[in-house]
Amino acid sequence: MIVFAGITPHPPLLVPGVGKGEEKNVKNTFLAMEKFARDLAETEPDLVIIVSPHMIHFPHMFNVCGMSNLYGSFANFGSPDYEWHGKNDPEFAAEIVDQAEGAGLPALLFDAEGEYEVDHGVMVPLHFIREAVDYSFKVLPISYSIASRANHYSFGQMIAEVAERRRDLRVAIIASGDLSHRLVPGQTNEAAEFDKSLVELIKKGDDFSIANMEEESVEQAGECGYRSILILLGALSGRDYSPEVYSYEGPFGVGYMVANMKIKES
Repeated sequence: MIVFAGITPHPPLLVPGVGKGEEKNVKNTFLAMEKFARDLAETEPDLVIIVSPHMIHFPHMFNVCGMSNLYGSFANFGSPDYEWHGKNDPEFAAEIVDQAEGAGLPALLFDAEGEYEVDHGVMVPLHFIREAVDYSFKVLPISYSIASRANHYSFGQMIAEVAERRRDLRVAIIASGDLSHRLVPGQTNEAAEFDKSLVELIKKGDDFSIANMEEESVEQAGECGYRSILILLGALSGRDYSPEVYSYEGPFGVGYMVANMKIKES
């Protein structure tokens, strides 16, 4: 069952070993990520699903990692000493793909030999979660596709259906993604308006309006988190939740939002 759901950005500079002091310029985001991780830890998830825009991407298929062993680092961001090795839940991953294919949604169970190297869309939220959670948990990376918005929402519903069948398993789902990449510091432009609108709609829990944002507005924003959020909203379909945006800022021309959807006890 899904016990936690939320949205995080993924700038590597949030990790002190990478930011080397630059993280002070996103202090609100840093503090919000710490709170987000503490809130997640309180729900004691066994499995954390992270939808990332930067996973191995197959444009016309939802890619679900089916590999048992996971690995990640920040070597590409100047911090080679920071490494993580963890476990996935291949059985849960396979059930998602089967559920999606049964509903006519193209999905791929990505499997290969060795360890799967996760991207920074997974590693950044995972860094904060590991600081807050004091036990072993599994991580399931998922990538979105270029399918329709409706298909992304439906794919989220497929994830929720699998989670509901696995009532013994406590599941957290995170939509990892930054908002607009085209903010002009100190100025209001189309990208800033997109971020403002999306943040307000998240606060209201207005799924319908989020799913129907103008295509031109989404394109002009140059975002990377919108489809992750659609999957998350699909997973929450029919659930009682009370969204809270912990922070939003965009000091480097990219919008960072941290939000906890605050699922209510069923």
